[in-house]
Amino acid sequence: MMSEMYSYKYPHPAVTTDCVIFGFDGSTINILLVERGIEPYRGSWALPGGFLKMDETVEEGALRELREETGVSKVFLEQFHVFSDVKRDPRERVLTVAFLALVRKSDYHVIAGDDAANAQWFEWDELPPLAFDHSDIIKLAKKSLQQKLRIQPIAFKLLNNVFRMSELQRIYEIIHETTYDRRNFARKMVASGFVNEEAADNAMSFSAAEKPTRGRAATLFSFDEEKFEKTLSSQEWRKFPFDF
Repeated sequence: MMSEMYSYKYPHPAVTTDCVIFGFDGSTINILLVERGIEPYRGSWALPGGFLKMDETVEEGALRELREETGVSKVFLEQFHVFSDVKRDPRERVLTVAFLALVRKSDYHVIAGDDAANAQWFEWDELPPLAFDHSDIIKLAKKSLQQKLRIQPIAFKLLNNVFRMSELQRIYEIIHETTYDRRNFARKMVASGFVNEEAADNAMSFSAAEKPTRGRAATLFSFDEEKFEKTLSSQEWRKFPFDF
């Protein structure tokens, strides 16, 4: 075995990771951004991310940057594209591996750290001007999320274990930019086998807008986490009706 590493003479581009983090707050989908604390684009908003270390995979690098810049960890994370425009970074030749992540916003206390001056959630369609090519990255992340949502039950990663059917429908409507018939949507979701009806918990706290009216108990649902994880790693999800 070779005891030393090869050192090639051709130019080596730098590699970064960037994460598009989607969070659902019960009514809208938000995207987590950080305010850059260093040049270039100091003071501008950008996606959480940074340069890859020599001893880590791109997945490890993405998770590390999320922890360091936002305090977010243990998320559903999936690579969706590599951006390689030769002029995308003014510092040097930089490729970035882009990931999308799904979290429920209320689960995380976002704390800016490392080289990020601030971290903040922005509504899905109300984003500020962004550094680098991050607007393009987010645009493609939204398209990727739309495609995945048609064939995989990943929307549940944006919800608590117990949720209202109206919350789930709202996620689908925002991402697909359309509206669905309430009864038909609920019927198809229950038919998928992932969604189970739960008994209303009178002790559960609701906001004023969520409280049932006229004494009617709210219908709550839950999803089968074990079945969810199993189907993501197999072809079984192809049997379920997630394309409305």
